Amino acid sequence: MKLRELIGCIPVTALKADPDTEIRDIRYDSRAVEPGDLFVAVEGLRSDGHRFIPMAVEKGAAAVLCQRPPEKAGTAYVLTSDSRLALALVSAAYFGHPAEKMTMVGVTGTNGKTTSTILIKHLLEDCLGARVGLVGTISNWIGDREMPTERTTPESYDLQKLFYEMTQAGCTHCVMEVSSHALALDRVAGVRFQAGLFTNLTQDHLDFHKTMESYAGAKAALFSRCGRGAVNGDDPWAPFMLERARCPMMTFSPRGGEADLRAEDVELSADAVAFTAVEGSERVPVRLGIPGAFSVENALTALAAGRMLGIGLGSCAASLGRAAGVKGRVEVVPTGADFTIVIDYAHTPDALEKVLRAMKQVSAGRLVALFGCGGDRDRTKRPLMGAIAAREADFSVVTSDNPRSEDPEAIIADILAGMPQNAPKTVIPDRPAAIRWAIDHHRPGDVIVLAGKGHETYQEIGGVKRHLDEREVVADYMRKNEETRT
Repeated sequence: MKLRELIGCIPVTALKADPDTEIRDIRYDSRAVEPGDLFVAVEGLRSDGHRFIPMAVEKGAAAVLCQRPPEKAGTAYVLTSDSRLALALVSAAYFGHPAEKMTMVGVTGTNGKTTSTILIKHLLEDCLGARVGLVGTISNWIGDREMPTERTTPESYDLQKLFYEMTQAGCTHCVMEVSSHALALDRVAGVRFQAGLFTNLTQDHLDFHKTMESYAGAKAALFSRCGRGAVNGDDPWAPFMLERARCPMMTFSPRGGEADLRAEDVELSADAVAFTAVEGSERVPVRLGIPGAFSVENALTALAAGRMLGIGLGSCAASLGRAAGVKGRVEVVPTGADFTIVIDYAHTPDALEKVLRAMKQVSAGRLVALFGCGGDRDRTKRPLMGAIAAREADFSVVTSDNPRSEDPEAIIADILAGMPQNAPKTVIPDRPAAIRWAIDHHRPGDVIVLAGKGHETYQEIGGVKRHLDEREVVADYMRKNEETRT
């Protein structure tokens, strides 16, 4: 593809390159540059790509797209006002604007995105027979092919490449989690969503956004690039989202409040939720095999997506009844014993509170919360999560999550600052050891919630990722205990 074809969609403030130059590929990492590539110098959060222009040129970059002119004379370059935005737009052009060839559904919010997107994918496949791609926290999917993922929303070039692969595989729809980082950093620039949905907003990512208003503003940006939108009307930030929306909007209410779509007659059990979905004069029974009151919110998010895409309420409800659970989201781990272990990704104050309250409603014994907090992230939520565990659980096991580059003991100290000294608890920084301790000290009927890791199968300590799958820890320890008894 010629350079002129790529840069025709961006504002160019200076052109010091032959527009007929043939471009082999686009790179934003100078280490990956090959001869004939266009290198896009992006100002990152930790490093500035402009520093690596000489390396990219040395490796054979045909031209550089940048915000500041290269220092070395004779470098072929295209100057633009925002190279991060430009990366998204030229990447879309390079891959032939693949998102325009699919029906795009975006879900944003602090909690519930993963479960909601997986339910929507199931609903579209089940009701429409569609081949559906998914971009998410746990993994990316092209139809029935699963691929690992590093972040909720990939960098814009990688995202456009993924869209292209979806279209090549015959996907007609794409459902994606749209993170606040992706919206603030223009990773989804140029992508038009036929339907956008907002689940909720609670404290998270303030290390990046600094204030809740800035965080909310990033989320609200989704509704300036949608054909239609839906928001959880029960969330305190719903009016904020509605005020800033630039498309027709609908509301849904998990608590049965005034909304276009609401849940009534909610029933909770240890393995499911059931309720009546009400839209206008239509009333339809819904059952979803994922326990917890928040599953009502996730179900309504999926129902709202289906309705915005023209699928009947009854068909959507019946489809949810056939949906399976989601890995790491209120996932019950088999123990074959007289207690229950649940794995959940809850890593924010709101998410931890919700999962603990949900499990307290179905626990026949004590509710035990095993949790930690991530390092190099928002420190202010640590004492909040400690306070929530002390208030909602009967006993807490405070341990490590992903300490990353921080001292695990220092993170735990921040958590303990929010817990009363007399709160029933123990502190075991080693997470596998903490899980084994919780199993050893269980009582009949207990529900032990392993919060924070969810779908993850690693733990990052000292900047190094090490394998850690909590399902394996539980299974191995239960098997050893059984062998000891026999």
